[in-house]
Amino acid sequence: MQTTAFVGVAHIHTPGFIGMIKERGDVRVKAIYDLQAERGEKRAQELGATFTADLQTILDDAEITSVIICSETSYHVELVEKCAAAGKNLFVEKPLATTVEDAERIRAAVQKADVVFQTGFFMRSSAWAQFIKAEVEAGHLGKVTRMRHSNCHSGSLGGWFDGEWHWIVEKELAGGGGFADLGAHALDIVLNTLTKTEGKVVQTAASIRNVTDKYDIDENGTGLITFESGATAVVEAGWVDPKLSSPIEVFGTRGQIQIVGDKVHYYSELLEGADGNEYSISQESAPHAFNLFFDKLDGKETIVPLVTIEEAAEEAIVMAKLYEAAGV
Repeated sequence: MQTTAFVGVAHIHTPGFIGMIKERGDVRVKAIYDLQAERGEKRAQELGATFTADLQTILDDAEITSVIICSETSYHVELVEKCAAAGKNLFVEKPLATTVEDAERIRAAVQKADVVFQTGFFMRSSAWAQFIKAEVEAGHLGKVTRMRHSNCHSGSLGGWFDGEWHWIVEKELAGGGGFADLGAHALDIVLNTLTKTEGKVVQTAASIRNVTDKYDIDENGTGLITFESGATAVVEAGWVDPKLSSPIEVFGTRGQIQIVGDKVHYYSELLEGADGNEYSISQESAPHAFNLFFDKLDGKETIVPLVTIEEAAEEAIVMAKLYEAAGV
């Protein structure tokens, strides 16, 4: 039985993580820390854990070998530095950081402590994400020219952040709005798919804006990044799409992939059967990033590797540069 603790329970994904822990049966939450006692005590009751307003009690508890950081994003850097220094393995919900400086501090703290790290980039576990990464790295698309990934929902339109989750639309606490929140996933998939073959990001441009005027933070944006190879990628994200999802697309000189929902269309001059029609893939979805973290701590082999601190920090840095490019 693994013993963990929540260090912050502000994030909108906290209830989902609590549900996953209850389903596992091999992870025990001993303590909950949060700056808001009422919020922390509520989650502690759900888990049969102890609420504490003193983070040091968790840091000093040798039985607690890992922590789940679901605080407001602006507090991540301080909490990661303290928990890493105490030798706790870390699951840090995304976005990792709000600035380049904070991302670099988090990276340095985790590297120095040499603890197990994971963040909430759950899209990597999907079958389609594994597939496009494998096909790009196998060279089946020829020379990659461009990629597009859109990740949007109707959060602003539906008032999702008007109650318990209001901090998400407070710039001081969240750092960025809809583009940073949902764009973190899209940007991670782009970087995870292309970095190995196309190199580092060398140029950024973006347009990021508020749409509804309900909140004093951005709700929608489009970013353009250019890799060392010259390949480009467009990342679109926001809280103002009412229903339908856009396709995920990767293009090369000898092939292309389009993902629409759960359907894959694949064309490759180099692969028999990839004729542009619907294509059956062999990959299966892996467990959620949160479960992969505890699987790793349990010594289990993970189908999808954990997100490295270097990868997570790079995503946060590129995202910060996109905001800078947009003048936001």
